[in-house]
Amino acid sequence: MPARLLVTGAAGRIGRLLRPRLAGPERFLRLLDVAEQPPAAPGEPVEIVRADLHDPVALASACSGVDAVLHLAAIPGEDTFAELLRVNVAGTQSLLEAARVAGVPRVVLASSIHAAGWYRRAGSSPEPAGVPAPTGPDGVPATAPPRPDTYYGWSKAAVESLGSLYADRFGMVVFALRLGACFPEPPGISGLENWISPDDCARLVDACLRSDATGFRLLWGISRNSRRWWSLAEGREIGYEPEDDAEPYADRARPLDGEEATAGLVGAQFCAYPLGERQ
Repeated sequence: MPARLLVTGAAGRIGRLLRPRLAGPERFLRLLDVAEQPPAAPGEPVEIVRADLHDPVALASACSGVDAVLHLAAIPGEDTFAELLRVNVAGTQSLLEAARVAGVPRVVLASSIHAAGWYRRAGSSPEPAGVPAPTGPDGVPATAPPRPDTYYGWSKAAVESLGSLYADRFGMVVFALRLGACFPEPPGISGLENWISPDDCARLVDACLRSDATGFRLLWGISRNSRRWWSLAEGREIGYEPEDDAEPYADRARPLDGEEATAGLVGAQFCAYPLGERQ
């Protein structure tokens, strides 16, 4: 029998990219979102569920009988504190609690590099903002303490903390992935450093689902980019072997708005966004 994976936020950008990459003969996907999703194609091993994370009855039903959860549902950028608290933080707590009650042993949480966005790359100049990033043999370690760049980044740091709590208190296996820019091609200049290709993102999730790791694990979600300055060592410990590099896209990369003024910061242009202003 194929493993059954609940994916929340399945109608979002990353959910749509991962759907064809994670579903297959060995894995059946239960795709949950409050938004409408494309119906299952003939023979596609997926089930479509339209539900809200704040509906406990629907969430309990969605968690029933699954082997793991991939939690992608979130507001994906800066917004008001109240909305980020309601959707990203309270929504994650609702999901983790439903998974716990249903006996789901493994949860993969989508965090973000913006949970640590205020770190500054060593040697970057000028240095008007940010704090020096910790360093390790392979780059900034995945265990670097949170240093959010926005309310959005703070909400993702809170997601990580909730994952750690549920792993410690209830023995669940929880991975929190500090994802970089997951797009078909790297966006802007910073994307040459922090891109994670859709294929590598699927490889990372697959590694989390197959790993025999226990407890709570914090990982960077980055491809093996030539310009990366984040460690891949922690991901490789659980079997993540990225294959893609942003460098072939470098010739056509152009800076995004605000990106040049925030060069050298993990969060790039997010570090200049007004707090609480929807982007």
